[in-house]
Amino acid sequence: MSPAALWRIARRDLNAGFRGLRLLFVCLFLGVATLATIGSLTASISSELTARGRVILGGDVEVAMTQREASAPVLAAMRQGTTGFSATIRLRAMANGPARPGTPGAVLTELKGVDGAYPLTGTLRLANGRYVPLAPDAVIVDRALAERLLLRVGDPLRYGTARFRVAGIIAEEPDRVSEGFTLGPVAIVSLDGLRRTGLVQPGAMYEAKYRLTLSPTASPTAVVDRLKARFPVEALETKTRDRAAPGADRFFQRLGQFLGLIGLAALVIAGIGVGNGVGAYLIAKRGGIATLKVLGATSRDIERLYLMQIGAVSLAAVVCGLAVGAALPAVIVAAVGDLLPVKPAVGLHLLPLLTSATFGLLIAYAFALPPLARARSMPAAALFREGVERRAGIQRRTVLRVAVAAAAIVALAVGTARDPLFAAVVLGSVAGVLLLLAGLGWAIRRQAARVPRPKAPLVRLAVANLHRPGAQTGALVVALGLALTLFVTLAAIQTSLDAEIARAVPARAPDQFVLDVPSDQRARFEALVKADAPEAKLNIVPSLRGTIVAYAGTRVADLKAIPDDAWFLRGERGVTYSAALPQGSVLSAGEWWPAGYAGPPLVSLDREAAKTLGLKVGDTMTVSVLGREIEARIANLREIHWETLGFNYIMVFSPNTLAAAPHSLTATIEMDDRHQGAVTRALLAAFPSASIIATREIIGQVRTILDQMAAAILLSASVAILAGIAVLVGAIAASRAARTYDSTILKTLGATRGQVLGAQAIEYALLAGVLALLALGLGGGAAWFVIVRVFDFGWAPDWGVVLGTLGAGAFLTLGIGLAGSWPVLSARPAAVLRRL
Repeated sequence: MSPAALWRIARRDLNAGFRGLRLLFVCLFLGVATLATIGSLTASISSELTARGRVILGGDVEVAMTQREASAPVLAAMRQGTTGFSATIRLRAMANGPARPGTPGAVLTELKGVDGAYPLTGTLRLANGRYVPLAPDAVIVDRALAERLLLRVGDPLRYGTARFRVAGIIAEEPDRVSEGFTLGPVAIVSLDGLRRTGLVQPGAMYEAKYRLTLSPTASPTAVVDRLKARFPVEALETKTRDRAAPGADRFFQRLGQFLGLIGLAALVIAGIGVGNGVGAYLIAKRGGIATLKVLGATSRDIERLYLMQIGAVSLAAVVCGLAVGAALPAVIVAAVGDLLPVKPAVGLHLLPLLTSATFGLLIAYAFALPPLARARSMPAAALFREGVERRAGIQRRTVLRVAVAAAAIVALAVGTARDPLFAAVVLGSVAGVLLLLAGLGWAIRRQAARVPRPKAPLVRLAVANLHRPGAQTGALVVALGLALTLFVTLAAIQTSLDAEIARAVPARAPDQFVLDVPSDQRARFEALVKADAPEAKLNIVPSLRGTIVAYAGTRVADLKAIPDDAWFLRGERGVTYSAALPQGSVLSAGEWWPAGYAGPPLVSLDREAAKTLGLKVGDTMTVSVLGREIEARIANLREIHWETLGFNYIMVFSPNTLAAAPHSLTATIEMDDRHQGAVTRALLAAFPSASIIATREIIGQVRTILDQMAAAILLSASVAILAGIAVLVGAIAASRAARTYDSTILKTLGATRGQVLGAQAIEYALLAGVLALLALGLGGGAAWFVIVRVFDFGWAPDWGVVLGTLGAGAFLTLGIGLAGSWPVLSARPAAVLRRL
């Protein structure tokens, strides 16, 4: 038959409401919409970070250093060939506001001193007027700080030893995203005003940043290379406008990849629903297929005819999914735009939309081929007997076509992933789970045919339903197994994230962190704390910043790319020195240096960091501290208990290495809650340069981040659950014709609706009971991988909640199965018998 004639028949036969193929439409729509939404949102954020890189960074190039300002030669080299230059200094400091009821009095902030050229790019907007360079006694504050201290324009504010007047409320800070994570709201003063505070002292923890603007033809990368080549010992931290916020970009790329793979897994799961839906549709059409064959239609005609119908519905589902996926990011941005680092512009991103459409069409093709091949290859007489006769196997040609489609799906997923290995592992795991469930379904069907017949009629009927001709046991096992596994996975992920903060952190975390205590004031600091909190436990350590510039003879600057796990190679990290093994660490290799050690520099390294870099005890590494490179031998490796929220330094040096360097002290305090206010007031009065961080504020920020991550995972995985439910509905629909005939015969022989429904309930309950343990193992394993391997958190699920969720999920799927069986029970025996 000609394509035109086939399309004419296909169009006439296809119901306007896609009746019979609605499950195909819903499954593809859910999967494509999810993939397109995640891909479009991630692309929008990444594009915005790239497009606004110059404004976000505050220039074309940024050069930063910690605990020091640039020397005259470095400043001269930075200014060379630039069209603009701006210097800023940023540190944590306590803001002391006017005494007003309901205010904390002192608040930890990020204090930034800026010069008259700031900002070089972008606009610093104020809520109460236009920004002008600040006078030495003027300060502008973030809206959050104004709300906490009830500040108004003109109010006094004290930092260190200097008093300021609030000159404005910040509405938009152009370089906010590139500044990174902060522990408090921002306040901005002039550089002269910052020096009035007395907070910038040798050893104090501050960061100096220099922003440069270049001519349109100049290369930011060339400027960075020139500075690093000229000052290799300075360990300059640099950024360019092309990578203005690498941390934010890397986080959203990873999260987008992970959520995208969840969406792809949901689409693969929905593909099973596609296969079930197409199978049920073709079963309903078998009379027409047989009639067409009797009238002379070839098997190829049948395949092309129904492939046209399936293709039309699939194309409609993909188009609708793409429309939702393109529009939904704008809705998400409008709803939660303030939680994002940048507010992405609304627009179409063709690559993620095209990728999602390709995935959807390949999935539809791969899963629709097997049922279509059965209908294509069966003789007309066999089609009429299909309800009671086992189906023929799938031809080798069809298997080859499905394999090609599956290979294309895997190639596309791995080829477009940021981490191809991770993508391959996820897809391989999904395929493994599906094969395991399919094999279990075959085993259950085979075993059900061999067990002795139960005496109870309903139980005997339920067991027979598992292995009789036309039984959908395999599809039901896959559907129920997927649904229960997803319920377990979500419950284990959610409870582990809750336990990460609710149980582990508060039980072991200190109450306060105190930063920037002068190194020669240790005894006074201890005395002040003990005076107001005699029971307090103190842990005081020296605090410096350093950059790893070489290890085992390899310069970090010579690496083509820094591995994702080697995050400690990116920029400066906290370093300290200690005569004894630090709290929260366990020695795992080597020996600690003896008391009073005075030999060559030694360093203790985190065990995981050493594993990432391939280092061992005895190897060397070079660290730049305050612009001076120190080569030290690795004396030992430590296992660090990061969850304690104590001082967990990647690198701890022997005291003789850093004791003479300018530095400050950092302390943790564990004490009774009733003493915290008095201790805070005493310390701030004695040490104006000190900053005090309440642990509950850190825990609150971490909890917010974890809650947002859990919500994103839950929303994405809920699509997979909907797909799993769709698979269950499809499996029920595929067996509806056979079950209708069974129900009719049973009712003709005197069975009631309740008895027929009871037999089906027993059948589903038997399957759910068999699958519960398997779902617990598979779901627990998937959740462990997400929590431990992807997000690097502790594994601590609440098994009571997990088991409760598993039970609730079993009852839910059982209810869905019985609800799907209700139309079978409603069929009139006379009408059904006339169709036999």
